[in-house]
Amino acid sequence: MQETSDDLAIPFSTVAELLARHAREHPEKTAIVDLDGGRKIDFAGLRRAAERIAAWLEDTGVGRGDKVVVLADERIEKLLVFLAVWRVGAIACPFHVEMSVEHLRAIVTYIEPRLVLWHADLDGDEIVGGLGYPSMRFSSWPDGGPEPGELFASVRSRDGGGAPRGTNFATDTACIFSTSGTTDRPKCVEWDHLGLWLCGLSSLDFTGMTGEDRLLEYRTFSWLSPQILALMPFLQTGLTLHMARRFSHGRFFDWIEENRITVAIGVPTVINMLLNRPVDIEPDRIDSLRLMTSSSAPLSPDRWRKFEETYGIALLQFYGASEGGWLCGNRHDDRKLGTVGRPARHMEFAILGPDGGPCLSGVEGEIAIRGPQTAVAAIAPTGEYQDMRPTRLTEWFRTGDIGFADEDGFVTVTGRVKDLIIRGGVNIAPLEIDGVLMRLPGVEEAAAVGVPDPIYGEEIAAFVVLGKGASTDPESVISGCARHLPDFKLPKSVFFIDTLPKSDRGKIRREALKEIWLERAGAGPGES
Repeated sequence: MQETSDDLAIPFSTVAELLARHAREHPEKTAIVDLDGGRKIDFAGLRRAAERIAAWLEDTGVGRGDKVVVLADERIEKLLVFLAVWRVGAIACPFHVEMSVEHLRAIVTYIEPRLVLWHADLDGDEIVGGLGYPSMRFSSWPDGGPEPGELFASVRSRDGGGAPRGTNFATDTACIFSTSGTTDRPKCVEWDHLGLWLCGLSSLDFTGMTGEDRLLEYRTFSWLSPQILALMPFLQTGLTLHMARRFSHGRFFDWIEENRITVAIGVPTVINMLLNRPVDIEPDRIDSLRLMTSSSAPLSPDRWRKFEETYGIALLQFYGASEGGWLCGNRHDDRKLGTVGRPARHMEFAILGPDGGPCLSGVEGEIAIRGPQTAVAAIAPTGEYQDMRPTRLTEWFRTGDIGFADEDGFVTVTGRVKDLIIRGGVNIAPLEIDGVLMRLPGVEEAAAVGVPDPIYGEEIAAFVVLGKGASTDPESVISGCARHLPDFKLPKSVFFIDTLPKSDRGKIRREALKEIWLERAGAGPGES
């Protein structure tokens, strides 16, 4: 299966043009709401702030192509600095502050930034001290802090000089971000402005968002997904962006009700939390909400269905990758439960068989992409730079994901090539087994992995997290699976654990489960 790119009717605009347009058309409209900080800024104020910070950056020598590291949790000031960096044509590097200091220092060292900007809540000296790169602290806009050299205080004291002269072009590098890194040193991925712009158009295509929407985002803008699902649509349409520093089970529906949120970001971890600890919410309290998204990790059809039945909220599942942005998405007016939707526009999408040719409908293969809505470079954890520009329009980038498309073009992702369980020469996708495990009474989360077996090469082990107060045994889990799976796909051992190991994006770390299996295998299935 293959889809070619198609354009939406929003031509590329620079950050300067976007800020000016929104400030001109609706200057007093709320642009960003900081839910944790209790602050907001309108579009006129947003333009003034970004322009002033950008002009100061330009005065200090920051310009087109320079890398600026931005270290902060989610607050208005982070986005002001982010936009100011783009405004002068520089490269924003908003690395996740919950990454280990060791990993942050390594990344900063190999990208060689022109400047490092860090929020006052962080220990900037610990992160970048001694590395030799200029750095500066920032606190609250507009006044800044009393310490000498504070960014916003320096911006405030700047004498005139007018607007910044630089700008961002479509083919300029826009952003460098890390893919993960809570436990392992991450790789980094580089995107240009055109790629981010096209991903933003795909987000609008999926959700139908316009300037009238009020969007809720609680993930870090240090990741690609919030940039292309929240920040780019915000810039492209002039919608109102509500941001929080993290998801709150107790405040989520209050945020929606009090701010009349129309679109809420979701991930499977959040959806599972809301299902495992249901909130008694009257539908009319959240009647402004027209849809909620789900991305960053697989969501089982059963959980999707149960969430919609429990809360009456329409869910749209998307599928993306660090190197490809949005690959597929269910649309607000065209969706199919259990799938990740049809391929995104602005790229070529294919499901390739072992011979490198496209698979027929219903046939599994490896998902591959190429086109302008893809990354321009990757940086290995050791710092090696891989330039993807020469080949991204002509050669297939293999994602490592396995899936198939049905006769209507809707795609189902069935697993990762590296996670496939090969039992007796037969490939088994663990996601299918995960979904069956999750249907069993009392199971809160579950995952299957392949483990060594002397006869079949690999056998299936299941790891199960039980809900509060639930109890069962390995035999009951296996017999429950037998009602939905053939014998060769049944788990042969079951281990109960407190939590599944996950990446900071919420993806299950199956290699870590295999390590747990190695530790417990001698104790016997089901034992702690």
